[in-house]
Amino acid sequence: MPKITFIGAGSTIFLRHILGDALLMPSLQDAEIALMDIDEGRLAESELVARQLADTLKVGASIEATTSRRAALDGADFVIVSVQIGGYKPCTVTDFDIPKQYGLRQTIADTLGIGGIMRGLRTVPFLWDLCADMAELCPHALMLQYVNPMAINCWAISDRFPDIRTVGLCHSVPNTVFELTHDLDIPMEDVRYRVAGINHVAFFLNFEQRMGNGGWRDLYPELRQKYADKVIPKENPVRPRCPNLVRYEMMDQLGYFLTESSEHFAEYCPWFIKDGRDDLIERYGIPLDEYPTRCEEQIAEWNDHFARLRAGEQMDIVASNEYAAVIMNAEMTDSPATIYGNVRNDGVISNLPSDCIVEVPCMVDSNGIQPTSIGALPPQLAAMMRTNINVQELVVAALVEENREHIFHAAMFDPHTAAELDVTQIRSMTNDLLTAHRDWLPAWTQ
Repeated sequence: MPKITFIGAGSTIFLRHILGDALLMPSLQDAEIALMDIDEGRLAESELVARQLADTLKVGASIEATTSRRAALDGADFVIVSVQIGGYKPCTVTDFDIPKQYGLRQTIADTLGIGGIMRGLRTVPFLWDLCADMAELCPHALMLQYVNPMAINCWAISDRFPDIRTVGLCHSVPNTVFELTHDLDIPMEDVRYRVAGINHVAFFLNFEQRMGNGGWRDLYPELRQKYADKVIPKENPVRPRCPNLVRYEMMDQLGYFLTESSEHFAEYCPWFIKDGRDDLIERYGIPLDEYPTRCEEQIAEWNDHFARLRAGEQMDIVASNEYAAVIMNAEMTDSPATIYGNVRNDGVISNLPSDCIVEVPCMVDSNGIQPTSIGALPPQLAAMMRTNINVQELVVAALVEENREHIFHAAMFDPHTAAELDVTQIRSMTNDLLTAHRDWLPAWTQ
């Protein structure tokens, strides 16, 4: 039976989704589950949830909780990573508060922008240490990497530890399919699609509906017409306060629909959050400071839910749209499956840099993760992605070379930051953030 290790198991809601999915798979029901976190309180909560999942499903999985990363990794077949170095408090709050003092407003701040840069600087050294332990204790394991900034993290791993098997996983593709079919009022099972790009800036290259005669209908003309007629987007079924207007506007401008939410994409570009242009914020419904708001809500919801679980309330187990269990089952049973994964490009998308990280369809079986060749993207889409890849590349270069100046360069070339601040403001803000985060950063950043 496989050993499945969760690093950052104190992310209890995430653990519940992934482990619930896994224990619904016959091939994984008797797995050895190792839960690891440095927060003993959160770890205890996750252990209770894991045991309740196993008991409810009446499976033979064994559950062990530990604060020792090496013990959790020893002999692992799959390593699932969901950490937040520095936590929501203080580090994420700092990533919002200091830029705001300079007039730089953000929405999520975990993927790109100055918030994404700082999160990458905090996270990559941890992931490198984790990879070093894996190389010693479970060299053949597959790392399922769920941590943002996804592309920066995966790029840094592929650069320093090319022999570690890893894939970055994100739920933005299935979430977007759900939202688009909601807007068009058609069943999800009746659509097919092909997506490619980089994490959070990938596009639906085609989006089609199955017809009764066995053929397929291109859904883009209907999407464009209904957006022009203001029939869509409907209220966002995932987060009502976050309308999808930015994504539909980008479809109008670039010709293709984005995989990541409007609140995310608004801060990956220079066009929607601008000083003195609150009309844009209102027109596109951009939720500033959305991530801190979301964190506070999730903490309150989880505390309430956990209190009810501890009091004996039965746990509902519903399959999620995450890929982890699908991947593990495919490797264990040699049953081919298709997922969207973040992998080193190596020519998969011919008009993006070979060493960058791309998000593309991948086949999975006992041979592991096998990316699908895409070829060249439409040039306007590749151009959009390169503005983000520039920042990712500079953050990775800063980390690999221990070059503090490249942190400033990354911030200078970030599209949103550069549109709002001048170079002296960018340098001063970056210095302030590096100082504030000194306890979570390598010494060379100071």
